[in-house]
Amino acid sequence: MVAMPPSHRPMTLRPSLLLPSPRMLVTEVGDVTSLVTVPPEMKVDAYFIAKEDGVIAGLALAEMIFDQVDPSLKVEWSVSDGTCIHKGMQLGKVYGCACNIVIAERVALNFMQRMSGIATLTKAMAEAAHPACILETRKTAPGLRLVDKWAVLIGGGKNHRMGLFDMVMIKDNHISISGGVANAIKAVDSYFEQNNLKMPVEIETRTLEEVEEVLDYANQNKTSLTRIMLDNMVIPLPNGDVDVTMLEEAVKMVDGRFETEVLKCC
Repeated sequence: MVAMPPSHRPMTLRPSLLLPSPRMLVTEVGDVTSLVTVPPEMKVDAYFIAKEDGVIAGLALAEMIFDQVDPSLKVEWSVSDGTCIHKGMQLGKVYGCACNIVIAERVALNFMQRMSGIATLTKAMAEAAHPACILETRKTAPGLRLVDKWAVLIGGGKNHRMGLFDMVMIKDNHISISGGVANAIKAVDSYFEQNNLKMPVEIETRTLEEVEEVLDYANQNKTSLTRIMLDNMVIPLPNGDVDVTMLEEAVKMVDGRFETEVLKCC
């Protein structure tokens, strides 16, 4: 199944935001070298060839970019986003005005390379972690959050929150200011009830005592909590191995009542 780009009302992927208008590209701030060296009437077929093995991603976005530069360009793919590819494989082609293909191809390839790298690494980690799921962070490159998160989906991972607006994520600072994990969750529950809100709620725990406090609160109160983060509960050992004793105990305590998320496991 083709992975569609993640979407949220305040954050919509708009190709028009990725590039200036074709007129701007070609005349005012455009590729002067291509304009003076490539005959405007020349038509060509340009082929996409894989330079190494991996998971291809960014084909749909590349097609948007070619269309943004010149809607008459014809793009054909022999693979789809998420396909495992091999070095030397022909992935597709674009046909049309040679000058406009040259203008668009580097932008398209930059996105394809970035997204394919993310998708390739995500697939490797997702397969190693199965049946657990791999989530990304929202700490992405400025302006590229939706692109990067789209690549994670293509690689078989899942999206975490899109920003600060679509999930309550109670971290150490919030917990310290609130006076503990139970007080922090209580504050969220009260605010949600007063404002008739509903969205996922995650809380960070750093010790088994905090996990127990969260579970005790949940036993005694109706709560909006959906996920417990188990932070730094995998301890690196001098020999390069890891001690997962605390993590195993925490997961056993939660016993499937809430989703659990492991952070900084290596």
